[in-house]
Parts: sequence; C-alpha cells; structure tokens
Amino acid sequence: MKMTERKLFGTDGIRGIANVHPMTPELALRLGRAITHVARRGKSRQVRIVIGKDTRLSGYMLETALASGICAMGGRVMLCGPLPTPAVANIAVSMRADAGVVISASHNPYDDNGIKLFGPDGFKLDDELEHRIESLLESSELDRARVTGAAIGTALRVDDALGRYVVFCKSTFPPRLSLDGIRIVVDAAHGAAYRAAPAVFEELGATVYRLGVKPNGKNINRTGALHPSIVAHEVVKRRAHIGIALDGDADRVIMVDEHGNEVDGDCVMALCAHALLESKRLPKKTVVATVMSNLGLERSLARAGGKLVRTPVGDRHVVERMRRGGFRFGGEQSGHLVFLEHATTGDGIVAALQVLAILVQRERPLSELASAALERVPQVLLNEKFPCRRPLAQMPATQRAIADVEKKLGADGRVLVRWSGTEPKLRVMLEGEDERRIALDAQRIVEAARKDLHEPR
Repeated sequence: MKMTERKLFGTDGIRGIANVHPMTPELALRLGRAITHVARRGKSRQVRIVIGKDTRLSGYMLETALASGICAMGGRVMLCGPLPTPAVANIAVSMRADAGVVISASHNPYDDNGIKLFGPDGFKLDDELEHRIESLLESSELDRARVTGAAIGTALRVDDALGRYVVFCKSTFPPRLSLDGIRIVVDAAHGAAYRAAPAVFEELGATVYRLGVKPNGKNINRTGALHPSIVAHEVVKRRAHIGIALDGDADRVIMVDEHGNEVDGDCVMALCAHALLESKRLPKKTVVATVMSNLGLERSLARAGGKLVRTPVGDRHVVERMRRGGFRFGGEQSGHLVFLEHATTGDGIVAALQVLAILVQRERPLSELASAALERVPQVLLNEKFPCRRPLAQMPATQRAIADVEKKLGADGRVLVRWSGTEPKLRVMLEGEDERRIALDAQRIVEAARKDLHEPR
C-alpha cells in the first residue's frame, strides 16, 4: 500500500510542545478513539489498552484525554501512572492488552510531551498501522463508530504496575548472582524510573545513592543521561563502583565508571557483545547499531569474531533490523540498548543490569572492562543550521567534498552527512585517526554545503 507522507507521527511517535498542536487534549482524545477503533477490528471482546506516562506536568492532561477517547469507543483503560517506557511495553504483553500507550517526550524538556504506541506484542507499531491511525483522525469513520449505553468503556488503575516491572527487571539478572557489596549511584532524571530504578538495584543487594528522584512536573531531564557529569561527580564523591544515568522515560542509559568517566552506548555494546560471544549467546555473532556508532565498535567486534550491522538513526530502525535478521542485541551510541532476549524496546535498567552482571562475574572494575572492550576512533560531529534544505543529491559541491574526504580516509575512517529529520540542520560526522585533520575536513563539507545552498538551483 502506498502511503502519503505522515503529518503527526515521527520516528518515535508524536511529539511537540504540550497544549500546542499536535500535543493537545483535543487531539489526544481523538487519538484514543482511533487507537481503540483500530485495535478492536475483528475482536468480539472489549479492547484493553495500557497507558503509562513519565513525570511531566502535562501528563495529567493528556492521560485523561486519551482515557476518555478510549472509553468513548468502548475500550477498557488500564492506567499505570508514572512508569518507564519499556515497562509499559512489558505490561501490555503480560496483561494481554491490545495496545500500550506511553505519554512521554523522552529526553526533551518538561514543556514538551509525546505519545508512543506499542502493539500487543510489546513492539512499537509499524508504519502502516501508524498511518491508518493518523488517517482516522481526519475521518468521519470515527464518528460513525461511537458507542452508547452499556457499551461505553471503563478505566481502572493498575496498582501493582510498578511492582510487576521491578520483578521483571530483576528476572533479567542471573539468579546465582547478587549485588551485595556493590555501591551504585542511580540518577533517574526526575523521570519515569524515579521509584523503579533504585528499587531494582537495592532489592538485588546493592547500596544505592539516589539522584533525580524528586520529580515536581517541571524538573525532568535536568539531571540523568543528558547530564552525566552530575552522576560522575557523585560516583567519585561516594567512591561508588558505578554510576547509572537514565533519561526521562528510562529507555536509555549512560554509565559512569568508578573514576567518573563516561561509558556510552557504543562502549556498553562492545562490552556486552564480547561477553555474549564468549558464552555463545550472540545469534549470528552480530550486533545491530546505527550509522552513528563509532568505527571502534566495528573493529572491536571484528577482533572478537563478530560483526556489526548498521541502520539509520533511531532505536526503532535498530529493533526492526534485529527482528528481520534474527539478531538479539543492538542499540545506539546515545544509550538505547535492546536485549531482545529480555525486552522489546530499549530499557536502561535492564541494560545496566547486564553490565553489572559482567562486573560481578569477572570481579574487575568497569574502567578496565570498558578500555579493554573498545578503542574509540576519533570522531567529529558538526551540526550546521541553514535557512533552507535541499536533497543532498542536488548539492554538487557537497557531493564532491564528501567524495574527496572519503577517498583520503579510505578504510581508516568514515563520512556521514545527513539532514536532521525535523529542521534544516545539516549533520556532518567524520571519523579518522587524525582528529585535527577530520575536523578541518568536516568544516570543508559544511562550507561546500553553504556554497550549494546560496547558489541558484
């Protein structure tokens, strides 16, 4: 089926400024109706939909509107309250729901919000279903499908949602191990995992020092994965073994070693992939990552007998490629890490537990394990905003500059040039052994783009 360009759904649901189109209660209500209408197709029973959210002030407004829309179409709403994105996906599956809805703008500031949709299998909806839902929002079909009387839906609160998720997370940690004697700084970014994350690590035996666990509706992401220096400072101060910094909806994690050094998603992927390869638990000896992952990760896997498959930017692309290829582990440099053996989407707490299991088993500090797993290739990233954008194929000077740099780097580096998906911002990423040289080459490409965009077509 040929689909027209989507106006609302981006690479990770709908997102925008809260109470400004499209993130209004009016659209959320209609979206709740559309989700229910699509979910109940072919079913004789009542449709059940799980709703979770992060700690943003606007979550109350959007949660109520979505629930109202679902009830208006005869659906049953299961409200989980503040809960990480991966927890909602997990609970949707365990409670045999027809869909899961997460109200969150992830790492964005508090005045933004978003809506992510999961299917009954716990995976994010595919493009076709999102297109169907978006089309319904402007269709009279929803109005013709209204229900009345006893058919109107109900809502209930899932009081044990947090406990269910904590138990699930602990189940991903090897049962023969414990975290006794391990000191952990956990920064929940005043977000969705402010209760779940400390509980998981404490119940496994760790001594936990808490940061970012006092949400007020406005302070989400003021600490956590976007500001790893905060957790790093606390790790050194507390003489902790490890720091764990989550983002607002806890689907990504940045870790910090015992010296306060950042350990990003690429390093975690290398570390975990080596362990999985050694235990013969990495299907096809393959890790899936995006084009942004460092060349050092590719080389690290090759040395260990594995390989890297790359996708476009976005954890959704990573998961789709994993499912299509029969792979079980992948992620992004930014800290989205997906262990399909355990979860259907990125889960910061689950990812941290896998790293902690390696630390406990090998009895070595994270700094040693990380440095042995990954030797990073120097990387330069420029983000240049322009007054307009043009397809890269129609930018000859830029294409010549890219080709010239690629020829010079050969197999010792990489060039990635792409437009941002949401604004006229050109992203230029270069990797190579000489950081000074690649910085100059990146600037050359930006200057070539500037020439192309100032010349007539």
